Amino acid sequence: MNLHEAILRFLEYCDLDRNLSQNTIRMYDYYLTFFQKWIEKEEKKGTDFKVENVDEEQIRRFRLYLSRDYFNQYKGELKKQTQNYFLVALRSFFRYLIKKKLSVISPEIIELGKLGDREVKFLEENMLTKLLQAPDTKKIRGLRDKAILEVLFSTGLRVSELVSLNRDKVNINEGEFAVMGKGRKLRLVFLTTSAKKWLNEYLHARKDPYQALFIRYSGPKIKGELTDQSLRLTTRSIERMVDKYKKKAGILNHLTPHVLRHSFATDLLNHGADLRSVQEMLGHKNISTTQIYTHVTNLRLRETHKKYHSGNKV
Repeated sequence: MNLHEAILRFLEYCDLDRNLSQNTIRMYDYYLTFFQKWIEKEEKKGTDFKVENVDEEQIRRFRLYLSRDYFNQYKGELKKQTQNYFLVALRSFFRYLIKKKLSVISPEIIELGKLGDREVKFLEENMLTKLLQAPDTKKIRGLRDKAILEVLFSTGLRVSELVSLNRDKVNINEGEFAVMGKGRKLRLVFLTTSAKKWLNEYLHARKDPYQALFIRYSGPKIKGELTDQSLRLTTRSIERMVDKYKKKAGILNHLTPHVLRHSFATDLLNHGADLRSVQEMLGHKNISTTQIYTHVTNLRLRETHKKYHSGNKV
């Protein structure tokens, strides 16, 4: 079977049998098509390259290409973690092909690059306060932006989860609602008193019939009929919005919506939440993923040492 056809069948399997999210399928498509184009160029066989002919040496050279030669004019070199995303996709791909009884290389020979400890970026409390106070709430757009920032910090939502929200799915009075996360798994998230207040104010100020929780008020003119999807904010819009208020608040550090997710987890742990609860609220499959917040544990260790070590009682 040629490589292109094998990739198409794998993507169909991800959609129909594994019921993966469209975002995950799109990323598998990107990583595997990238590999396909690379290997067809390397082997000079065009689209006739057979998936059964992929061998360990080619995988080794592909890893070297990702690590040493690939350069994106906008984002630069690939980080180790991003390189591993390509390899994880290849592993899943070959695992599927073996299941379909094709004679291909074992996915176990595709080793992932070892990663160092991941540094988590989060906002200190004073910077977070400045960011949340930055929008001008006298205008509908500022009200919307204030509500977005409050909801992000209150719930720890991923930005892709935030933009997919609809009004009728968010129970503001109860202060909790379910969200579909990675792996198409539902989890419960919660609104703080402040998030409920600003979300209510924003929705009361809206006079439109659209179901999208957050809609845009500027940007390219929409051709044809206005719909929920055409007016719904995109992840890129949220990223630009956060960057705008970062500058307005005088925050010098790099800031993305995901930093607010880290700030959410850090805030909970700093105030006594246990790691398992934070894992559930973040929607992490494994506790090891949640353990990246070691900076909080380290703070507690320092306080414990200061409080209980006899040498500090002099």
